[in-house]
Amino acid sequence: MRAVTERIVAEPSWWGPDAAAEVAAAFDALADSWDTRSSAAVASVGLLDALDRGGPWVGPVVELGAGTGSGTEVLAQRFGHVVAVDLAAEMLARLRVVGASPVRADASSLPLRSGSVGTLVCVNVFLFAAEVLRVLRPDGALVWVNTLGERTPIHLTDQDVATALGPGVEVVSSRAGWSTWAVARRA
Repeated sequence: MRAVTERIVAEPSWWGPDAAAEVAAAFDALADSWDTRSSAAVASVGLLDALDRGGPWVGPVVELGAGTGSGTEVLAQRFGHVVAVDLAAEMLARLRVVGASPVRADASSLPLRSGSVGTLVCVNVFLFAAEVLRVLRPDGALVWVNTLGERTPIHLTDQDVATALGPGVEVVSSRAGWSTWAVARRA
């Protein structure tokens, strides 16, 4: 997954229906064994720190790569409602979070209006920079979390995130436990 993560940033046009189908199948196969309880505890450290220190926040809140909901529950508790997007149907089928609306979609082409998302949360998920910039409101923010820091299979540094989003975006970042996080906003 690290190679896929880096390739998407370096060569966004590489991602297409075949790559999406392959990744969806891989995560669908993992759905039965995905341990939401332990991953929620790990995911919440960096996510909560980013939410506590990286604000202010505006809605609506959309989480990309929601999976079975390890970060979704934290977001729903904080914001009341979150749109939980994932490519893997089997992961979303197991998402049971009050306050979450599950949506199956490819993050490279979201079924969202341009400029409609206030807070876009990405916990251990691929970064499709052009799509992030398209859907974010002018006053919106991207929250990027690597739950295991540099050991996260789907990992980008805060500098990688800033570079991918391009000029005109400011990034603040930090560490919390094993997690690294970055919050990006238009300057």
